[in-house]
Amino acid sequence: MNIAIIPARGGSKRIPRKNIKPFHGKPIIAYSIEAAKRSNCFDKIIVSTDDQEIADIAIKYGAEVPFIRPLEIADDHSTTTAVIQHALTWCESAQWQIDNVCCIYPTAPFLLSEDIQQGLEKLSQPDVEYAFSATAFSFPIQRAIALSEEGSVSMFSPEHANTRSQDLQQGYHDAGQFYWGKKSAFLLGKAIFATHSKAIILPRKRVQDIDTFEDWEFAEHLFSLL
Repeated sequence: MNIAIIPARGGSKRIPRKNIKPFHGKPIIAYSIEAAKRSNCFDKIIVSTDDQEIADIAIKYGAEVPFIRPLEIADDHSTTTAVIQHALTWCESAQWQIDNVCCIYPTAPFLLSEDIQQGLEKLSQPDVEYAFSATAFSFPIQRAIALSEEGSVSMFSPEHANTRSQDLQQGYHDAGQFYWGKKSAFLLGKAIFATHSKAIILPRKRVQDIDTFEDWEFAEHLFSLL
């Protein structure tokens, strides 16, 4: 059995009620649920939440909410891994025979069903524990600079101060959309960003982290363009 777990707590601080805030006509979590449904990869799509309003909206758009998340893993310090492990423990107690899990974030309106399908394909390869979405940095990470408290500048990698851009290795970062994993990998808390993982590379135009109101506004404009 393959399941999707969408972690969506109710207490978002920087953007209140972020996980169900309207985004181009519907709650933003609806995009994640709908992409999961269109992928045809899952036997179950469940939302882990501590909030009844979020639960009701998730059910309306086709997800299941078989449990309410305990408050001790629904605060600012709760990790995604802890939330997934809790959900998997509940599923095992319900005797669900799970093989693979996909954690899908609730604020991922650019997620496509094809991306999810590619992730499952990569997870099926030998010795792969996780498959997740990533995208390229737009600027060479070797040229990143740091600012001291006084405002003075230093390079993170001064050895590359004079290296041509075309000679620098491309850097990538987590796209923050989904994380496929073997059930055992999540339960054991294995690191995602490691050699046993594969990345599904997304174009930068379909990646936008949404943590602030400025991020939200940018994502709405980008969505309109796409």
